[in-house]
Amino acid sequence: MIPINTLTAIQSRRSIPNFKNEDVQRNILQAIFTYGSYAPTHYMKEPWRIKLYEKKGTRKLVEAIIASYQHLGMLKSADADPAAQKMTDSMRRFLLKIPHHAVIYFPRETDPARYDEAYASVCTFIQNAQLAAWEYGVGMLWTNPPYMYDQAFYTDIGLDYKTDKIVAVMQIGYPAKIPLFKGRTPIADKMTFITEE
Repeated sequence: MIPINTLTAIQSRRSIPNFKNEDVQRNILQAIFTYGSYAPTHYMKEPWRIKLYEKKGTRKLVEAIIASYQHLGMLKSADADPAAQKMTDSMRRFLLKIPHHAVIYFPRETDPARYDEAYASVCTFIQNAQLAAWEYGVGMLWTNPPYMYDQAFYTDIGLDYKTDKIVAVMQIGYPAKIPLFKGRTPIADKMTFITEE
């Protein structure tokens, strides 16, 4: 691990869609999410929870994803026709090749203000983890797929839609290729300075 400047890490980090066929060691994954846990957290609640799928355990998540896409009508049942079978098999192979998947969630809050606080805290936790991962040479892809809103998917992976809220499903591994920088809009275009009453 080569230490890098925090500002450089923020600027150089990329979302990684393709990974090498190589597992990230468990101690590195734990270190990455430990750095994530230094995120701001209201009342020190540390609301983030992680289900990390790897090796043979990934299959359970992948089958739940496929079942959800079918349940939502976004993927035809593989029994329906050969084209649906081919698409399902392709999706399954792609997802199983990803070294690690992390479902990041938190216990739902009933109070709207507390819910927003928890959600924001978990998002900060995820970004901290992404920056820490980058320093370890590990890439992540923060995804927000439709199945995150499917109650059946929650049940299939052992969560309760009424009491848990999934914020992201992270794909994790060593980058096969690092995408080019896509640029950002100058921040001055998005800032308004209020100088008078």
